[in-house]
This record gives sequence, structure tokens and C-alpha cells, in this order.
Amino acid sequence: MRVHVVSDVHGNSTDLARAGDGADAVVCLGDLVLFLDYADHSRGIFPDLFGVENAHRIVELRTARRFEEARAFGAGLWAGLDRGPAIEKAVRKQYAELFAAFPTPTYATYGNVDIPHLWSEYAASGTTVLDGERAEIGGLVFGFVGGGLRTAMRTPYEISDEEYAAKIEAVGEVDVLCTHIPPDVPELVYDTVARRFERGSRALLAAIRRTRPRYSLFGHVHQPLARRMRIGATECVNVGHFAGSGRPWALEW
Repeated sequence: MRVHVVSDVHGNSTDLARAGDGADAVVCLGDLVLFLDYADHSRGIFPDLFGVENAHRIVELRTARRFEEARAFGAGLWAGLDRGPAIEKAVRKQYAELFAAFPTPTYATYGNVDIPHLWSEYAASGTTVLDGERAEIGGLVFGFVGGGLRTAMRTPYEISDEEYAAKIEAVGEVDVLCTHIPPDVPELVYDTVARRFERGSRALLAAIRRTRPRYSLFGHVHQPLARRMRIGATECVNVGHFAGSGRPWALEW
């Protein structure tokens, strides 16, 4: 069996359509939406609505961790727009392209920038959406936990530590534990370009130590200090920033 794993797709529907080439299945760990590309400030929902110069400014503030200033600056821009409908319209356009690009079969969970309640409208019969659930693929049991933990960024699908831990518990013992965010290990959560620690999950780390899956697969941190490490019997792998690389990570057995 060969499974291709992608995460942090962020609007890259062109490469997503080829992600299943040579694989028996595709696993997607979320973050389909591209709200703002930190490498190219002309791409995404934000610059489409407010222009590149404003995108430059909000990236500058967020990178400097001046989150309150960034929120105030953003609020000023949104003052003349009905935020909810404007974002949903743009997200729907991206989801229509991205879900149409998913190979069959695909097993997917949500990232922290995704909007879960919209997925059911776009997921075709070949795409199985799982969150706090398990699926058997080629004789191995895969567990899926989507979303991220609450941060100052306030992205759409951030949940409490308790809710996240409950989903980890619901998945139980699996061969491959698939999440959007990494376990809370400094080398896995530190982004070397953004120069900050992202939030990892302590509940995930505890589950890895307790249940000893063969693999823990995740994304979220685009340029991690360490892309993989072993925790006990478990190989922990950041599968990469698919939006930038266009290449899936391959799991074979």
C-alpha cells in the first residue's frame, strides 16, 4: 500500500489534483483555505478584498506579534464590509475548486483555518471527512483529529484544549494518528521563518506516549525546526507545507 499525505494546501488546487498519482489513497490534514499567503502577499482572500499594501501591513504586524494592533487594523478595513458573507463567498469559491481536485479515495480532516460546516456541501462521494474518528486503510487503522487550539490569531477552527483532548481520546489506539497540529514538542512546533512557537497539543503528546502508534502525522508548522523525530515507538512526521512544495509525503507498507 502507498498513501500520499498532504497538509496546509492553502489554495493549491493544481498540485492537489496530482497528489494521488501513484498512490492507493490520499490523506489530507487540513488548511485548505488561503486567507493570506505570508510568502506572496498578493495571494488569498485578504489581498483580494483589501489590496496588497494592506496585506503587507497586516503581515508585518502579525510577524512582530503585535496582534492587538493587527486586529485593530483589520477591524478598520472590515468596517465598510459585511465580514461574514464576504469571507464565506470567497471560501466557497476556494472549496469548490479544492474539493473537485481531491483524488479518489481521499480521507480528510480540518485545519485551523477551515470552516467545517461548509465541507459537507463540497465533499464528493470519494472524499471521507473524519474528525475524532477512525478509518481502516489497507489493513491499518488511521485516526483523525482536526482543528487547532486557541491562539491570539483567532483562526476559524480553534477549539479548547478540553474539546481537543476529548477527540484524541475518542480516536483511541490506532496505527497512524493523523492531526493538523503537532504534539507539543519544542522542535516540532517552532517555525524557523515566522520565528515563533505555534501551539502543539499536550493531549496528543500524551496519547502518543500512551498508545504508541506507528506514526503521528501532522502539518500546521510550515517551516519547522525539526520535520521528524521519534517519540518512543512512534515516528512523528511533519508532512510538509503542500502549498509551497506541491509534493505529498508518502507512507508505504
